[in-house]
Amino acid sequence: MASSPARVNRAADFRLLKSVIPFVAILLVWTLVAPFLAERLIVARPMDHADAILVLAGSSAYLKRTKKAAFLYKEGVAPSVLLTNDGKNAGWSQKEQRNPPYVELATRRLVAQGVPEAAIEIFSPQVSGTIAEAKLLGKKAAERRWKSLLIVTSAHHTRRALRTFESVFAANGVETQIGIVPALNGEKMPPASYWWLTATGWQDVAGEYAKSAYYYFAY
Repeated sequence: MASSPARVNRAADFRLLKSVIPFVAILLVWTLVAPFLAERLIVARPMDHADAILVLAGSSAYLKRTKKAAFLYKEGVAPSVLLTNDGKNAGWSQKEQRNPPYVELATRRLVAQGVPEAAIEIFSPQVSGTIAEAKLLGKKAAERRWKSLLIVTSAHHTRRALRTFESVFAANGVETQIGIVPALNGEKMPPASYWWLTATGWQDVAGEYAKSAYYYFAY
């Protein structure tokens, strides 16, 4: 006996429901887990005073990072602001007829926000990656006998940066105390609840976990 159309439709609806329920369940779990994943990347270890403020290189991220560093400098946290140079250039400047280096733009921003040019130091050689920055600063810290160093970097980069600097300094016998602050400047970045809905969110959060895994085994 042939099935009735109503029975066929109910069976089809049931199969559709069975396929949708797992997807909805996964989505609900993800919306609960995603904010934790974003927030876990952010750590802070502020300092009332440090021998220097270090702004890590980060191409276009220099805007937020230098703003935070300038604020800390003007608050009297440290007498100088240090910049590392990743060797990367910004887009074409019609006014300057060139691609200005990001480290140069970072210096300008610091000066524009009240940091004297004499208080800004750009370290060389060029570095590529947080491990290279940590090794370079470890040497400088040992040479200058710094007791403390306060790092400024993007929020999603803070946990990896702190762990990397602590590991590199410890491996090389550098006893400088390390602090770190996220360059939030009042806003919450990355957006914890919906970062996974944006391409930037995947780049910052998911990308940071991939880099953290690499760094964990690399150093």
